[in-house]
Amino acid sequence: MLKLPRTTQLLTASTLHGAALLAAALDTGCFGPADRRVLVVCDNTAVPEAGPALDELPGFERLRGRFDDVVSWNAAIAPLHPGGWSPRPDDVPLWERHLRLAWALGDDDVELAVASIEAGRAKAITGIFAGAPVDVYADGPADYGPTRDKLDPLVGTRVRRLLHLDLVPGLKPLLLAEFGVEPQVVAAEGFLKVVGELAAAPAEPPSAEAPALLLGQNLSAPGLISAPEEEELYLRMVRGAVALGHTRLVFQPHPAAPAPWPPSIQAEAERLGAELTVLDTGFPQAPVLAEVLYERMRPALVVGCFSTALLTASAFYGLPVARVGTELLLDRLSPYENADRMAVTLVDALLPELGDRVAVEERRPADGAEREVSALVAAVGYAMRPRLHPGLRAAAERYLSTRLTPVTWRYFKRRRLTSLGLPGGVPARLTFLSRSAAVRRAVRRARSLRRAVGR
Repeated sequence: MLKLPRTTQLLTASTLHGAALLAAALDTGCFGPADRRVLVVCDNTAVPEAGPALDELPGFERLRGRFDDVVSWNAAIAPLHPGGWSPRPDDVPLWERHLRLAWALGDDDVELAVASIEAGRAKAITGIFAGAPVDVYADGPADYGPTRDKLDPLVGTRVRRLLHLDLVPGLKPLLLAEFGVEPQVVAAEGFLKVVGELAAAPAEPPSAEAPALLLGQNLSAPGLISAPEEEELYLRMVRGAVALGHTRLVFQPHPAAPAPWPPSIQAEAERLGAELTVLDTGFPQAPVLAEVLYERMRPALVVGCFSTALLTASAFYGLPVARVGTELLLDRLSPYENADRMAVTLVDALLPELGDRVAVEERRPADGAEREVSALVAAVGYAMRPRLHPGLRAAAERYLSTRLTPVTWRYFKRRRLTSLGLPGGVPARLTFLSRSAAVRRAVRRARSLRRAVGR
């Protein structure tokens, strides 16, 4: 009797949020049967040795039972750093033999699940196991946008599904659509169940009842904005929350941010008569997921820039939310196809601005915000990656012909629209202006003056 080969699923994660999403997908039957499930953890920070591995974080033991084994990608490729490394084509067979031996895969058929398929670690593991089918899971609102980089067809055609949380109910992601990949929603109930397990893990969250939760984000380190601008953004969060009547504040620094938190926000809270607690990001106390804090604290308000947690707070927990700084980010993101653009666009369009008291209290976008978000996503997605999605051009033209307002203009750049020949761009007979050095200098001076006045 012919013996069928064993099947091993290699599920990769670099964050606790990713591991929780994989656990929810397993619990809700998104993955087929397998003889063995292995979680491959990866630390992509600049100095992985300086912090805890994913499987050492508080609460991970609550997820551990979903997997037969946990292995380290960092250990497997050491001393190479996972950030930008991929094997040379001639070395792929050697690396596959190495990983099969190190992870006791034998001759098993391998199936892969990865996030950020364009990133180095995902490209590396999908390249090494070249014949394996691939499932991709989306780990944030950026994945509603188009694929970030041109993907090798030998990889893209192996992708079977895109698993994602329904952060924007009913909205279909553009990620991998060029390969005909169909999205599959991971049930919110499954994700909330997993977060509930993590929330039961020992930790020391603040004991204040119903505070305003301020979410830090890693913005200046990757060059999205300057460090002083990021600090001012957090000060705006403090001022805005206090202006709405919140006197108990909790600030959660982003775990990837090199400087955990600016001390000035504590001083600003004290000046305004508010009590501010900064969550300790030192191991072993943290980081914990923002969703875990929602379970434990039920905050009265969640404030952030374009964090995934803003959308989970609104869509899954029914919490009041407010955004800060999205207009600045939309202006600064460069190039236009920057991977974060879709996330910033969605948060800006769907959530109220912190300074708009009525919109925050009524839990609705500010007046003038875009309601038909699918049309907006199609237009921005086409402008970001026109060669990947030529079929979206007609939708982009319809949107730009009828929906451009002082609010929606910030989702686009005139130069981009001009280069694509889209409505809102400079008419062809006036394109000589964009080539004029004198005009460009005048525009730069005007922008510098506007920013100086804005400070």
